[in-house]
This record gives sequence, structure tokens and C-alpha cells, in this order.
Amino acid sequence: MDWSGNVTRSVSKPHGQNLFLQSLVEEGQNPSTSNGASNSQKSVEDKDLVDCLENGVNFWTDYSKVQYHPQSLYELHGSWTDFDKFDNYGSAQEVVSDWSQIEEMNERLRFFVEECDHIQGIQFIVGDSGSFSSVAAQFLENIADDYTNTPVLLYCVRDPMTLGSSRMNQRESIMRALHDAVSFSKLSSFCNLMVPIGPPSLIRSYMSPYLYIQDEKPFHASAVCAAAIHSITVPFRLQRTGPSSDLAHSSGNLDIGELLHILSDQGRQNMVTALDVAMPAPSLTGGQRTSISQVKDSVCSVYEARETKPKFSHLSASLCPLPVPLPFPSIFRGNIGRHGEILSDHAEESQPKGSLDIESILMAARLRSSSTVLPFIERRSGSLQKHGVARGAIGSLVLRDWGFGREEVDDMGEHLAKLLRPFHPEMDLTSDSD
Repeated sequence: MDWSGNVTRSVSKPHGQNLFLQSLVEEGQNPSTSNGASNSQKSVEDKDLVDCLENGVNFWTDYSKVQYHPQSLYELHGSWTDFDKFDNYGSAQEVVSDWSQIEEMNERLRFFVEECDHIQGIQFIVGDSGSFSSVAAQFLENIADDYTNTPVLLYCVRDPMTLGSSRMNQRESIMRALHDAVSFSKLSSFCNLMVPIGPPSLIRSYMSPYLYIQDEKPFHASAVCAAAIHSITVPFRLQRTGPSSDLAHSSGNLDIGELLHILSDQGRQNMVTALDVAMPAPSLTGGQRTSISQVKDSVCSVYEARETKPKFSHLSASLCPLPVPLPFPSIFRGNIGRHGEILSDHAEESQPKGSLDIESILMAARLRSSSTVLPFIERRSGSLQKHGVARGAIGSLVLRDWGFGREEVDDMGEHLAKLLRPFHPEMDLTSDSD
């Protein structure tokens, strides 16, 4: 049957490149021109780039300067037109039910796995506040089936602004609570260790004396998340040495499987881990360069002085600080020096600092198997029981619309209850593993 009626064609305007992306293209085409620019001209140009990034970032592609492999990026077909509605677990049913799309994602991962001589594990980052958690759960399930003995480390990140519920009506609030519960249950079912990243408000967090973060700018929050992930994964990239040998520039190599064993296998069976970050970390030697042995001695002395000591711990250290190049956002307060030192006697400036003022910072990050994560798990388990499982729960219709039958909802509730059991008082889990 042929259509004989009128045809209306709608073409969206391409998202234009900002000044920062334009400068990258120009540098790639004329490297000699950019290298030959005077310092004064370069500083003026860099200031314009900083202003552009601070005020004009709408998407992650606005500040990414990575050259991606053609197999690295995959567009979810049929979802981009309704992206604003892609905000709950059920919105992605069209994507996850299209097996051809899921299989294409599997093939792209398989391409990179086959390029590896040895795979120590898979690190997976997902924004779990919207429907991407549903897509990720389906992808992780396939990974668990295809790579049975490969450890999977999952980072769940979210925008601080998505955590506020003051403007939600009752139905929206219930949907948000159910989304968090279902997302957590599904994602945790297909990974070996989960690391939630993203405090409710970065601007009010313990890092606020040193960072100037606007919660409404994901560009700011993503920089902190990226710095945290970069720091806690340093052990995976260190050179492997003998059990008792240390290099002058690094110490404490660890692969993903060994990390999972330390944090979740030591009789605790706790696969949700707390992340602590000091950004920037305080100097141990009053601004002087610190040696690996000084770092180890300082950290060990702090642990020895604690009233409650961890059952297990592992320390990794590297003399390489975290670089702060463009396009890193201007999120540091005036009491941070050029190399990340904390200037205690420095008057706080009104303008935040960024890559034009700071070259690098010291970082300290810690993963803990601790009861700190208990409220995180309890809140999600309680939400599912209250809004989805209890008799007459008004959220049961929402779960049904998302494609979940009663038996599957009960299974999710049992899985969340299982995650709570290691924290039961008679399990005697009073100390941490770091």
C-alpha cells in the first residue's frame, strides 16, 4: 500500500561547536600556529575558553577532547526525540526490548575484549537516576552471561540536582523511590562490587572549604566524580612488582579481582562500598615533596591510632598528582595553591580557580566496606516494600507498567533483603575494611 498524502519533514538543527571545541579543531589543523602564539595572546584565549566552558556546557561532548574509537560510541535508536522523558526505569522498555540494539552493544564490547591479552576486569559507569540504568542492567546481565569469571566493578553516578524531591507531587515521588529501588536491585544483581558516587549536594559536602561547586552544573559535579574514579583506580594501573618490593614512584599495585576480594569476600559479603575523597588532599610534609615511604608511614600511623581498626586494609600510592588542564572546570576556592597545596593563611578570593591558576592537585580516595552504606540500602529496600510489595500499594501499577510481574517484584525485594543481611547485629560487623 502506497502513501499518497502529504509528507512533512522535520529536521532538527545540529548542536553547534562551542569555542573550546572550535579551538581543538583549529589546533589539529594548524598545530604550528597554536604553538607559536605569544604567552599574552594564549592567556587571553584560554580565559575565553574557560568562560565558554563555565557558561555554555550543555552536554558532555561540549568539553570532551578525547578521540574516540569508532566502536566506542553507540546511539540508542528511537529514544533521542523523547530524551526529557527518559527519566525512570520503565521509559527504556523500547530500547531493552529491541534485541538488535542490545546485541550491537555486546558486539562492540566483545571487540575490545578480544583486543586484550589479559582482562583483569570490567569497570562500568552508569548514571542510575534515569532510564540508562535499565539499559545498563540489560547490558550487565549479558556481560555476566558472556564473561562469567570476569569481575565487574560498577560505579553509579548521579547529578546532585536529581536527588531533590521538594517539587515532586505524590505520584512523582513514588515513581522516583521505586526507580531507585528497582535500579539498585537490578544493577547490583549483575556486578561484583557497586560504588555509589555523588553526594546529595556537593556544595554542602565536606569538600566545600576547598571547592566551589554549583550543583546545577553537571559540568562541575562530573569533574569531582571523574577525579574520584581516576584516583581509586590508580592501583589498577601501577606496575606490578614483587610482594615485598616498592618502586620509588609508586607502591601497592592491585588488580580489580584483588580489590573485590579485599572489600567483599572477607566473610562480609557486602558488595556495596562507600567512597571517601579528599580533593585536594592535605600535604603530609608542609608543602614539600612527599616520598612513598612517608605516605605509607603517615597513613599507617593514623590507622594504628584509631580506636576501631579495620579488619583488612591495602594502601596504594603514586607520586603522580592529578593534572588540572583545560577543560577542567573552575571549582577550586582561593585557598588552593598552584600545585594543590592548601594555603591556610591565604584570604579566600571571590573568583574560583581553575586550569589557568592550578596545574595539579593532590588526591586521596578510599573505598570502605562499612555500615555507612546501610541507610542507602535500607531506603531502597523500604521503598520497594512500601510502594510496590505491600498489599494495596499504589506503586504496584507503576511496576506493572514498567513490565514487572508480582513474582519478579518479590524477587527484587528478596535480593534487597539479602543485601541487608550482612549488617544484621548478630553478624558482628563493627569494623571496616579499607
